[in-house]
Amino acid sequence: MPYLRSGDIDIHYQTKTAEEKPKLLYISGTGGDLRKKPNIFSSPLAKFFELATFDQRGLGQSSKPDSPYAMADYARDALNVMDHIGWENANVLGVSFGGMVAQELAVEHCDRIDQLVLCCTSSGGAGGASYPLHTLVKLNNESRAKKLIGISDLRCTQDWIKGNPEAYQSIIEESLTASQFAAHEPNHSTGAWRQLEARSHHDCYDRLDRIICPTLICGGQFDGLATPENQHALANAIPNSALEFFSGGHMFLLQDKKAFQRIVNFLLTPEQFSSAKSL
Repeated sequence: MPYLRSGDIDIHYQTKTAEEKPKLLYISGTGGDLRKKPNIFSSPLAKFFELATFDQRGLGQSSKPDSPYAMADYARDALNVMDHIGWENANVLGVSFGGMVAQELAVEHCDRIDQLVLCCTSSGGAGGASYPLHTLVKLNNESRAKKLIGISDLRCTQDWIKGNPEAYQSIIEESLTASQFAAHEPNHSTGAWRQLEARSHHDCYDRLDRIICPTLICGGQFDGLATPENQHALANAIPNSALEFFSGGHMFLLQDKKAFQRIVNFLLTPEQFSSAKSL
């Protein structure tokens, strides 16, 4: 398994080489682990880009030190991945927490980013924070899963639950399975908590005007974690940006097939659009 040294920790990363395809660095969300399938390499993006991604510090097969993590640390890890694999420049896609990391990376190193995509994320500060997931840590797994269902997708009301008991139970079971993934590994809960802690302190809003690369901001119409209001705040603060909403909640990338299509079309040059008509 490939690793790189980032400061005093080891970062596990993976790549998918593709000659003459644009480079795309993917930065994952809360609790991301490359061993979970499907992952970004299973997405439509794998058809059109040379991909690189990594387990963020505290997660997956990367180091999980028990010390505070700063958003600048996460951004430095991402930059070190690019340096290690020899990418001077690349497109960057950050989803949820990964979008927060991508903001920090773009604020400090916009010269290294060709085009930026921010999905279901928030700037913090005056632009609004994403839902405070760190406040749910004391709940047991099932209670936390039930709480998050209605926040992640605002369409999942009590009426919806009553009318869709099987779908509701399926979502809970999937969430419980995900929460137990690799839970037995050393420092698993420590690393997960340190990520939530860093997430709670994220605030890029007053520096977003430093992001001058073309930026696409994508949101879910029914997302209660990273609300539509927060997406508008990002778009208003990032000079060269466009904002689009898709049918879904926080997981709109999986709920609306138009979302990946739009991202592909944004990132590819016009000459390449014709090959991306259907995914």
